[in-house]
This record gives sequence, C-alpha cells and structure tokens, in this order.
Amino acid sequence: MIAIIDYGMGNIHSVNKALELCGAKTLITNKPQEIVSCDKAVLPGVGAFDDAMQELDRQGLIPALKEHIKAKKPFLGICLGMQLLFESSEEAKKTKGLGVIKGTVKKFQAGKGLKVPHMGWNQIQVTRSPGHQVTSKLFQDIDDGSYVYFCHSYYPDPKDKTDVAAICNYGLDFACAVHQENVYGAQFHPEKSQATGLKMLDNFVKLC
Repeated sequence: MIAIIDYGMGNIHSVNKALELCGAKTLITNKPQEIVSCDKAVLPGVGAFDDAMQELDRQGLIPALKEHIKAKKPFLGICLGMQLLFESSEEAKKTKGLGVIKGTVKKFQAGKGLKVPHMGWNQIQVTRSPGHQVTSKLFQDIDDGSYVYFCHSYYPDPKDKTDVAAICNYGLDFACAVHQENVYGAQFHPEKSQATGLKMLDNFVKLC
C-alpha cells in the first residue's frame, strides 16, 4: 500500500490516478499512523515552502514522515514535496525543511531570456555510474533526453552530489531528481509527464 499524503498542498488526485495506472494500491491520508504503516509513501506538493512546512507541522505529520523514512521504506517527494526534504530554502522566511537530504533549495535567476518560473517540457539527463548503470532504480529503462513536465521557480542543490539522480538544464544544470537510500525526489511532475513519468512511477511502485 502506498500512502499519498494529503496535507492540503498537493495535486493528490492526479498523483493517485497515475499510481493506480501503474497497478498500485493507494491510500490518500493525513493520518500519521496510516502513513507509518504503509509500505511506501508519496509527498506531493504545490505552493510555498513556508506554508507547506507549517501545514505539515500543524497536522502533526512531520514525526510520521521521519518515522516512515527511518524505517527504510521507499519515500517519494514530488515538486515542492521534494524540496521539503532539504534543510532549507531561499523561499522560506519562517521554517526549515525536513533535513532528510543535506543541502538547500535555490531560486532561479531570471534574465538572458530565462523566464521564471520554469514551466513546461524539458529534457533530463540520468545520472550514471562509471559502468554506465543508472544510479537510481527510479530511472531504470528511462532514456537520456526524455522529456518531463516542470512548473517551479526554485530548484534543489544537494550538498552531496552523489544524491543527484538526474539533471536538467535551465540556464544552469540543476538536480531535477534525487536519491538517497530509500528516499527519492522529483522536481518535475511525473503524473503529468506522460509515458516517461508513468515509467518512473512504475519503477517506484515495484521497489522492494
């Protein structure tokens, strides 16, 4: 069972439908015990960093998220849900992030033809080992140059570059996906990224 965390800040129904298309059994929930008891968890997110962290705290969900992750169960953050996994964000005035992944979230600098937010389709480059194997099972059988859908003004900057699972270029190369042990994150929206996004979610569903 995959818990889709409903804290009022995510595109949960699109994420739920996409996961169901991949054959997953899902549970949309904001109950800490249900989150902890599920085999996997997905944290979607749309909106502002401060608002999201404050809402997670208000609903008492932060301990449950950390307990799920500590139990080594697969966890996926999407868009803002990925950014919340980091220590801090340039967007945030009041709150820190969950601190699961070391690093911060930075804002794109507009100019030289670069529009902010970064919105629409863009290509990704999957991170590979020296032996050319993908470094994250999330991107198994996904080709370099695949297009995915973005909508964001901020991007993650992991302190440990080995946490980067895929990169995208938008004025600069940035981490568009991360992977650290059982924790995964995608800055793009897999639920809106057609076949490539569904393949990524299918890979997540099949993780042990």
